[in-house]
Amino acid sequence: MCEKALDLFEQTPVNSDVTYSIIFKACTQLKNDRGKNVGEKLLDQILNKPVTNQVVLCSAIQMLMSFGDVTRAEYSFELIKEKDAVSYNAMMNGYNLNNEPLKCLKLFEEMKQQDVVPDEITFILLIGACSQIAILPVCQSVVAKIPLHLYNEQRIGTALIDMWASIDC
Repeated sequence: MCEKALDLFEQTPVNSDVTYSIIFKACTQLKNDRGKNVGEKLLDQILNKPVTNQVVLCSAIQMLMSFGDVTRAEYSFELIKEKDAVSYNAMMNGYNLNNEPLKCLKLFEEMKQQDVVPDEITFILLIGACSQIAILPVCQSVVAKIPLHLYNEQRIGTALIDMWASIDC
């Protein structure tokens, strides 16, 4: 009911971080001109004041990436003062969605330099980037970085099967 959520928001705009996140999510799910326009307008309003809520910025990043606006997503990502695995994952996922797997891998290196601990989702996204690249040494390098305890996770296993299937050995 994303259209109804946007209708309600446009009728009685509420200025709260929770509302912003919900509206960005609705815009992302709609994937149409209205969603893009409402989302961009809301983001412009938000960026006119200091934004401190990471959840709001991550929601905005997801929306921007779903519409292919990588540049504005990168700008929004830079506004996050204390990045964690969730914020890095939002960007990495967006890069994968926009066929920029090398940027995903590069962001992982930045994440390590910043001492941000990757989680299961991070490795799934890295494996996804490897599936797009399909270069054996890169894939092997990423697989070597996956903690052993994550190999028991079904999503990791499924992602690895997909990755290995994409490589022409």
